[in-house]
Amino acid sequence: REIETDTKKPVNILIEGDNYHALSVLNYTHEGKVDVIYIDPPYNTGAKDWKYNNNYVDSNDSYRHSKWLSMMSSRLQSAKRLLKEDGVLICAVDENEFNRLGLLLEELFYGRELHCITIVHNPRGVQGKNFSYTHEYAFFVLPSGIKTIGHRKIKDEDVDWRNLRDNGGESLRTDARNCFYPIIVKDKKISGFGDVVANEIHPKQQIIKKGNEFYVYPIDRQGIERKWRYARQSVEEIKHLLRAKETKSGYEIELGKDYGTVRTVWQDSRYDANENGTKLVHALVPKTHFDFPKSLYTVYDCIAPILYERKNGIVLDYFAGSGTTGHAVALLNKEDGGNRRFILCTNNENEIAQDVCYPRVKAVIKGNKEYKDITGIASNLKYFKTDFVDSATTDKNKKKLVDKSTEMLCLKESCFEKVKAGKNFNVFKNPKEKYLGIIYDDDGIENFKREVKKLNKNFVVYVFSLDDSAREEEFEDIKDLVELKPIPAVILNVYKRIFK
Repeated sequence: REIETDTKKPVNILIEGDNYHALSVLNYTHEGKVDVIYIDPPYNTGAKDWKYNNNYVDSNDSYRHSKWLSMMSSRLQSAKRLLKEDGVLICAVDENEFNRLGLLLEELFYGRELHCITIVHNPRGVQGKNFSYTHEYAFFVLPSGIKTIGHRKIKDEDVDWRNLRDNGGESLRTDARNCFYPIIVKDKKISGFGDVVANEIHPKQQIIKKGNEFYVYPIDRQGIERKWRYARQSVEEIKHLLRAKETKSGYEIELGKDYGTVRTVWQDSRYDANENGTKLVHALVPKTHFDFPKSLYTVYDCIAPILYERKNGIVLDYFAGSGTTGHAVALLNKEDGGNRRFILCTNNENEIAQDVCYPRVKAVIKGNKEYKDITGIASNLKYFKTDFVDSATTDKNKKKLVDKSTEMLCLKESCFEKVKAGKNFNVFKNPKEKYLGIIYDDDGIENFKREVKKLNKNFVVYVFSLDDSAREEEFEDIKDLVELKPIPAVILNVYKRIFK
């Protein structure tokens, strides 16, 4: 299946199947390419009454924690290899496995920073033996020593604004020469910063107009020369935190205190899993009975501060459930025009992939009348299923291997539009005019080369062969147009057995 609304947009992926098998495939196609992994695994509560199987082991099983950790460990180890060097893993969890998951992450991601966020997702509470639980957690695994979490977007009315002009102790111009310079305001917005003013020059007033620009100096109402809180060499780094506030006499420059800094306790109605999770999913997929999906804004606020500066980033969720992560990525793209891609992996237990996740993502792309502001987001989706190929030498298995291998190579190179189906070869491309060639046996090489010369485009090329040769000598005459890549060994070995 596929959904396409804008051929210029990148293709998102939904993989149906066991997530361990899906991760095995992605370790070939996306190793070291993923910016953010967000997962919301089953919480190991022993519950049996919801659509996504949360009951990995019985709640009375004395080994239930170790079995859950074993399931998580194997998948986390596989997922780790997918992250970029500056990639981030986010893992949601509740009180049942909170402590054990923290230790597991410390062990598997040794050398990275580990932070834990508390999120009030159910203000009504769920009654435990002694306490009513209103919150859950999100572990953030960050690269060490790198600022990865950017500034989050918050409403202006929630910002604590204060004057950028220093008025406390040691606030005079003479206390810090580099902090006395004009801030330039044009069309009621800060447009730039002037040079540090020479010691012998003293502006006659706080605001000097030059044409349609206003030069604002850190001079108070009494005419005392003070200083800005930031030196000239560092103020441009916090320009996004500043605003020009219009006054009767001109402008004051204000700084949003702690503006957008992500805190460790999140408490807001936007995180309510009932209002922005369950009700939203039921509206987008009316026939579903999926319970306890994450609030869309919980996932959005987890991934957005990492992705603001990564407009072409890749986000993976291999416990995709109802597809909230895909929705959050699409919403972020809608807001800032980004081309981020999501990869969702989920099994089809109780038809969760085909009856919940896929139709929810489809509604996000196609639009929903009740949620016009957060749906109808131009995008593309391809729906794959994991499967095994038998090594018996039958024509059926030969075709199946070729088909599955083709899909995997297209996924690796993100080229899905078929340009040419020739004899023993195929040509694909993507919206960025990247070309992919797949040659299925030696007889297809010459025909493929003619196609390359005709198109005169640069190609990534994969050649299936029954020996270990990469066939470089066959492409010597067009070596400037092709980049030969090896077929993955696991596929090539099956190919050799089937086609011998």
